Amino acid sequence: QVQLVESGGGLVQAGGSLSVSCVVSGNIFRINNMGWYRQTPGKQRELVAAITNGGSTNYADSVKGRFTISRDNAKNTVYLQMNSLKPEDTAVYYCNANIRTWVGGLARDYWGQGTQVTVSS
Repeated sequence: QVQLVESGGGLVQAGGSLSVSCVVSGNIFRINNMGWYRQTPGKQRELVAAITNGGSTNYADSVKGRFTISRDNAKNTVYLQMNSLKPEDTAVYYCNANIRTWVGGLARDYWGQGTQVTVSS
């Protein structure tokens, strides 16, 4: 059993900052890539930022220079620091992790329950 539990998020004014974090727990052999996605009503879930086990990152063009993804492998935790927030950043943010649960198994994606981020204008 693997669980991804997100925390943070909330309501902030445009130009402000917010951070979200996600802790992975359960039967884990290895966590590969971790990332944050977001989704608004009627739209597909989109990648915001991702980070490899070694710390390489990539970002959606819309958040480059404003958001920073990081991870603490010892704590099985991924973070997303969001600065200079805009109303169009409003969405439900989902944590994602690619996890192998045992040495002989295949890795697959797991998702958190989502946390709401609302940016007021």
